[in-house]
Amino acid sequence: MNTTVTVALAVGALVVLVSAVALRLADRLGLPSLLLYLALGVALGESGAGIEFEDVALTQTLGVAALVVILAEGGLTTRWNDVRRAIGPGLALSTIGVVVSVVTTAAVGVWLLDLAWPLALLLGAVVSSTDAAAVFASLRRLPLPRRMAAALEAESGLNDAPVILLVVALSDTLTGERTHAWWVTALEVVAELAGGAVIGVALGAGGAWLLRRSALPLSGFYPLATLALCVLAFASASLAHTSGFVAVYLCGLVLGNAALPHRAASIGFAEGMASLAQIGLFVLLGLLVSPGRLPEAIGPALLVGGALLLVARPLSVAASLVWFRMPWAQQVFISWAGLRGAVPIVLATFPLTADVPDAALVFDTVFVLVVVFTLIQGWSLPWVARRLGIATPLTPRDVEVESAPLEELDAELMQMRVPAGSRLHGVYLPELRLPEDAAVVLIVRDGRSFVPDHTTRLMRGDQALLVSARRSRPEAERRLRAVSRAGRLATWRGEQGTATEVD
Repeated sequence: MNTTVTVALAVGALVVLVSAVALRLADRLGLPSLLLYLALGVALGESGAGIEFEDVALTQTLGVAALVVILAEGGLTTRWNDVRRAIGPGLALSTIGVVVSVVTTAAVGVWLLDLAWPLALLLGAVVSSTDAAAVFASLRRLPLPRRMAAALEAESGLNDAPVILLVVALSDTLTGERTHAWWVTALEVVAELAGGAVIGVALGAGGAWLLRRSALPLSGFYPLATLALCVLAFASASLAHTSGFVAVYLCGLVLGNAALPHRAASIGFAEGMASLAQIGLFVLLGLLVSPGRLPEAIGPALLVGGALLLVARPLSVAASLVWFRMPWAQQVFISWAGLRGAVPIVLATFPLTADVPDAALVFDTVFVLVVVFTLIQGWSLPWVARRLGIATPLTPRDVEVESAPLEELDAELMQMRVPAGSRLHGVYLPELRLPEDAAVVLIVRDGRSFVPDHTTRLMRGDQALLVSARRSRPEAERRLRAVSRAGRLATWRGEQGTATEVD
């Protein structure tokens, strides 16, 4: 076997393993994991281990591929019942909000950095998109109002598409390849977004119909087919000269809310692939950056990032949500929670590949901005939520399990409530890994009771009724406590659920 290939495989495997450990460290420290992935890439690069990597075109291609997988997972794991009431605010934030943010940030660039308007608009467009991976990972750990959280998730899933189209159009304008009037470009953007939405929904609905009626030879094919449908939606929309990013997110949303065979396994597979895509993407972006150039970008990054966080983002939120009845405290939190991540850095590679003048300055500025302000915002989100009174103080992650004997059946009846700070939130029932003779038989959610199945996931505030054989009741309680404290990876994290067990 080729030695280069062997070394590449070894390095790739080590990167994934180290990133998995870094994820655990980031969780303990309250850091966004993307910062550790970026740091790993920088450590492997020219100023660290000495790996020389300057292929911007390859980075852009792989970055787009990673974003496709991340957006597919975002759509698959988003519940329509949560996002239904927030689709209006989400759409407004991803359209009106983008325009306001781009113009305001560009004005600051012209005023404070003495940039020409075309380059300032390009910089504003690059940094205006919130990052789906960062938003999903941060918000789903916090006990937030569902409509507000769903609006932020919908925004991060939908705003990539218009921003990418805008960045491409501005890059072409700066290089002289686009001479259309602005209103022609605006119409093109609207048409591409609408076309991508139609293709995404159609492929999602058609794919769900096909999967329900297909008997695949192996259950493992269903997760592959589900993710492949999302990727096909992106490719089909792009080939039709419409927005592939809108298509992949909406296709995932339709599939994730359909009654599919092996749905829980499909979503779990998508989550794993999205995590792998995030690791690869951030490490690659860390490799691409040249640390020696970054000090010159610190000043511009702080000015642009500060203006974006304190001026442009609040204005864009106010302009977008004025049409909806949303409390001011939630609007303030939405302004603060506009997290940037991989998307702006990937977008910054577009001007580089198009040979836009001063594109390197844009890339370096965006890289520093993402690192600094992700650190500031990511760490402070729980505190901001508590100060605004929109989140209850984090409670212990233990669950209280009450049991009652069923004498004639030699069994135990257990009642459990999922507390606000519990990591049981979002866990699918099969992921609890209860003993074989224990099961969740009834869930009460928002005053409505229903019998769960393998596709049901627990939510904060749920009350659950469990039945277990008497001999297995202690093990079932231990498992519930372990997952409540450490999540679905409780055993891997060393959590056994025994510290506060009450027999």
